[in-house]
Amino acid sequence: MDQRIAQTFIDEMWTDSIVPELIEYIKIPNKSPHFDADWAEHGYMEDAVQQIFNWSSEQDVKGMTLEIVRLEGRTPLIFMEIQAQGEAQPNDTILMYGHLDKQPEMTGWAEGLGPWIPVIKDEKLYGRGGADDGYAAYSSLAAIMAVQRQGLPHARIVVIIEACEESGSYDLPFYIEHLEGRIGEPSLVICLDSGAGNYEQLWLTVSLRGMAAGTLRADVLKEGVHSGYASGVVPSSFRILRQLMSRLEDEKTGKVLPDYLYAPIPEQRLQQTQAMADALGDGVWQAYPFVEGVEPMAENNVERILNRTWRPALSYTGIGGLPELDSAGNVLRPYSALKISMRLPATVDGVAATQSMKETLEANPPSNAKVSFEADHAASGWNAPEIAPWLHASLEKGSQGCYGRGVMYMGEGGTIPFMAMLGDFFPQAQFMITGVLGPQSNAHGPNEFLHIPFARKLTTCVAQVITDHCQRDD
Repeated sequence: MDQRIAQTFIDEMWTDSIVPELIEYIKIPNKSPHFDADWAEHGYMEDAVQQIFNWSSEQDVKGMTLEIVRLEGRTPLIFMEIQAQGEAQPNDTILMYGHLDKQPEMTGWAEGLGPWIPVIKDEKLYGRGGADDGYAAYSSLAAIMAVQRQGLPHARIVVIIEACEESGSYDLPFYIEHLEGRIGEPSLVICLDSGAGNYEQLWLTVSLRGMAAGTLRADVLKEGVHSGYASGVVPSSFRILRQLMSRLEDEKTGKVLPDYLYAPIPEQRLQQTQAMADALGDGVWQAYPFVEGVEPMAENNVERILNRTWRPALSYTGIGGLPELDSAGNVLRPYSALKISMRLPATVDGVAATQSMKETLEANPPSNAKVSFEADHAASGWNAPEIAPWLHASLEKGSQGCYGRGVMYMGEGGTIPFMAMLGDFFPQAQFMITGVLGPQSNAHGPNEFLHIPFARKLTTCVAQVITDHCQRDD
């Protein structure tokens, strides 16, 4: 593939078509089902599905058929099939993946920005969902078109765009089963829903953490009571939660305590982590919007990366039972609740870890309070198979040609449930897991942005891999 010709075509597509589409896409508040229980009635999800479907159907992709697949009671899924071109084996398949549902609004957006307000500034497109993961469908087809425009052969390609990823992809297994015969046996999976260590080279994700999440609640009273009357007699529900959380983490260091939440770190991942730390230096932690004076955890950048990618880590993502400050009276409250998110090493079973956490938290509650842990969803992580020589060579070629620097391999701290699912379904497949979520892009948070120049080059790297996949020598 002539990368210069491909890049010129892809740049034009991004400028003339993709960016305008993403601007309209960002305006749609199509929150994932966990954050909008009435998503079907509100219609925003359907608006996003129709927008991506309509744009895709208008593109000049040879051999493409597409449809919106619907299973009763589940979020819809866009399914595209592009027939093999040229001398490719007709049954050899590439599976490309993305999602169109979004995280909720969050607070803290900068002046002039907002989750549903698309703004382009310094070649970054701000707004919810452009980078996570609205661009995926557009970028996937642009890469395929770049290959076809040069008359190059490619394998049969299936593109799946789901609408439930931010809720744990709980609808996706039903679609995979429903479409099993049409998906086939992919030899390569390309997922455009991951991160990047910087915006200066291609980054391939080789591991993803899993997650055990849920709500921990402690009840002590049937109703609130004057704190002067009750304190000293009635135990504090918040203090009980604090004691229970000490079963999971050291409150001074944040170190997770139960052994069942850990897994051995493979030697190859340790070597890749060292290379990543060498490449990024203090950019490992300077990418975060720290309040002035706050120090990062761990003693060096290697340990910080391992903490984020191969060690369990606990976050408190929500709290219940506490009134807003301006409504807080002198009342000993009847209950407290915490929404907790435990990130898990790639090789820890998410279901087993969630059950073990429930047992740890509910056993022998302090003061015999009524304690419950209700799991939201459990997700296992993913550890990539060894990268095939042809794929490494293709990634390196793409990265050097597009960015002028070589490909880097990284673990990612987030979870893509689809990857663990596919790893089980297709154990012989190779994986290109990559994305545009680089430093300060802030997916799920305020001021989320898509780095447009980086995304254009990433699209060309995908086109390179599609080309080389057809010419590989297994």
